[in-house]
Amino acid sequence: MEDRANHKSVWVIRKYNTYEDYLSGNRPYEISEIDGNLLLNEGITRLQNLLIGGGGTAFSSSSAFIGVGTSSGSVSAVQTGLSGTAAYRPMEGGYPSISNQTTTWRSVFDGANGNFQWQEFTVANGSGNASENLNRKVSDQGIKASGTTWTLDLQITWS
Repeated sequence: MEDRANHKSVWVIRKYNTYEDYLSGNRPYEISEIDGNLLLNEGITRLQNLLIGGGGTAFSSSSAFIGVGTSSGSVSAVQTGLSGTAAYRPMEGGYPSISNQTTTWRSVFDGANGNFQWQEFTVANGSGNASENLNRKVSDQGIKASGTTWTLDLQITWS
């Protein structure tokens, strides 16, 4: 018999022309799904400490942020954040959430935030690279223009 823990990650970006379109529940003009990411060593260590009651800052509604950045550099487990110009946004109300074995984090990047080439993503337990980053994904998703609103979800299904 073998014990094994697995996770499957999916990032979802919803792109809206305006913040008002997002608030009104209008359909986004584009939805992208990006599979996978790499858990970072610092994030794994934090998860382990939280699991055994060792303390530290959780990736919770009051402390979790999603970060986006401009670097297309390779991903390595020893990294401690995003590599390029970055913007971090707090959780949208009600996030993170858990449904069955899936944890979902969501942040909203309104017209004034994250207006640059989106090439890397992370979930952190604070508002910048000095925080502990759970993971990192590199995928070119285009340029977010000023005035547009994009939402970014990370869904991790644990098994």
